[in-house]
Amino acid sequence: MTGSEASPTFRLAYVPGVTPAKWVRIWSERLPGVPLTLVDVPAAEASDVLRNGGADVGVVRLPVDRTVFSAIPLYTESTVVVVPKDHLVTAADEVTVADLADDIVFHPLDDVLDWERMPGRPAIERPATTVDALELVAAGVGLLVVPQSLARLHHRKDLTYRPVVDAPQSSVALAWPEDATTDLVEDFIGIVRGRTANSTRGRTPPPAQPKSKRREAADARRKPTSTGRSPRSGAKGGKRGKPRRRS
Repeated sequence: MTGSEASPTFRLAYVPGVTPAKWVRIWSERLPGVPLTLVDVPAAEASDVLRNGGADVGVVRLPVDRTVFSAIPLYTESTVVVVPKDHLVTAADEVTVADLADDIVFHPLDDVLDWERMPGRPAIERPATTVDALELVAAGVGLLVVPQSLARLHHRKDLTYRPVVDAPQSSVALAWPEDATTDLVEDFIGIVRGRTANSTRGRTPPPAQPKSKRREAADARRKPTSTGRSPRSGAKGGKRGKPRRRS
C-alpha cells in the first residue's frame, strides 16, 4: 500500500487540565473511518509538538505564536489557591492575592500562569512540577495557585481550594499550524464549534446537481405510460371526458 492509499488518521494534542472526551466521541460518530489519537503533552511543549508535526491540532493554553498558529479561544479558567483542608483560607468563599501574603506560595517550573509578581513568600527552591508542589502543600509547607482544572485534575482528599479573584487567569484555545489547515482539521473545528454533521462550513460542499439534470428527472416522472394516459389518469378520468348524449 502506498502512502497516498494509507487510511487517514488524526492526532489531537491536549495539555493537562483540559478534557477533550466530548469532542473525541463526536468525532468517532461522524468519522468512524478516521481514527483519532490523543497526544498528552505538557503545556510548555504543546507548541513544539504542533510545529514539528506531532499532532494535527491541539487544545493548548494561550498565548501561542500567532505568526505560526491559527487559534480559536475556547474559554478562560478561574484561578484557585490549593490549601490543606484545615487552612485559614477555607473560612472564606474566595480570597485575594493579598490574603496569601504571609504564606509560602510555590512557583513550579511548569506553572502556566503569567505572573508579574508572585504572591506570598517565595520557597527556597521551585518545585519541578505542579504535582511536586502539591505534595509540599499536602505536607503543610506552603500553598499553590493554579487554574481550577489543574486543581481538579490533581485532586487529593486532604486538600481543597478557593478562588483567587485578582490572580492572573489561563485561557484555553484550539490551535494548529496555519499552513496545515486540512479538511480533517476543518472537521474538528466544526465539532468544537458545535456545528451539525450536515454543516458544510469550512469544507468544500458537494457539487450541486445541474438544473438540466433535475429537469430531466422531473420530466421522466411526468412521462405518459404506454397506454397513452398520464400516470395520474384513471377510469374515472376517462368517463369524465365522454360527451353527453342529447335527448
